[in-house]
Amino acid sequence: MIVTVVSFKHITKRFNNAASNAINDVTFSIEEGEFVTIIGTSGCGKTTLLKMVNRLVDSDSGEIYINGINIKDTDPVKLRHNIGYVIQQSGLFPHMTVFENVAIVPKLLKWDKARIAKRVEELLNLVNLDYAEFHKRHPAELSGGQQQRVGLARALAVDPSILLLDEPFGAIDAINRVNLQNELLRIHRLQKDAGALRTYLFVTHDIHEALKLGTRTMVMHQGAIVQFDSPDNLTRQPAGDFVRALLSQEGVYTGAGEGI
Repeated sequence: MIVTVVSFKHITKRFNNAASNAINDVTFSIEEGEFVTIIGTSGCGKTTLLKMVNRLVDSDSGEIYINGINIKDTDPVKLRHNIGYVIQQSGLFPHMTVFENVAIVPKLLKWDKARIAKRVEELLNLVNLDYAEFHKRHPAELSGGQQQRVGLARALAVDPSILLLDEPFGAIDAINRVNLQNELLRIHRLQKDAGALRTYLFVTHDIHEALKLGTRTMVMHQGAIVQFDSPDNLTRQPAGDFVRALLSQEGVYTGAGEGI
């Protein structure tokens, strides 16, 4: 059975003193278990769109539904407890250990200590960080890639049904970036195989990353969605001049009727 997890209906947003809409009459739906990547030029609205899912930004008009419920009828704090969020710089608290960073939301939800300890150990192992070696370290003692792994573990702590990732690998060197991409795909597949159909929304400025990770890729331009399709369809049948130019610039589309 197909389950719609995220649904935007005619969403518009304009920030104060802006000359144009950041999001311009956007409508789309995302199904349970999808890995949706969002790509576009700087200022196209992709991060704004992502932040609307967990109400870090509210729309001016239109409706957003999470699991069939209008998010404006939901307390923002409770909504965010069920949505994981990972940002580019990991967002770890420097004065806290790795264990304490991952345990933040479970503690807020008043989990008992044994349950928290078990969950933190599970998650560090899931993101390939040895618990014994890393749980007492502070963020300053970790590499950038290790910090991002801890940030991902923290976002997964209370087993959210939706995971939002805003250019999480943008500040990571090329080798670690590929390793983290592979790690994220591995985690998504592991959870899917285990019956946990978690839905991912992943913002990136890298078209190769978007096509590698996404089951579908959303291309945005000037606050609108210009194509939302599978990576294969996107590269073989780009919809319009902007998509063709975006793909051609990165060598993904040759103009010969199919991508590489």
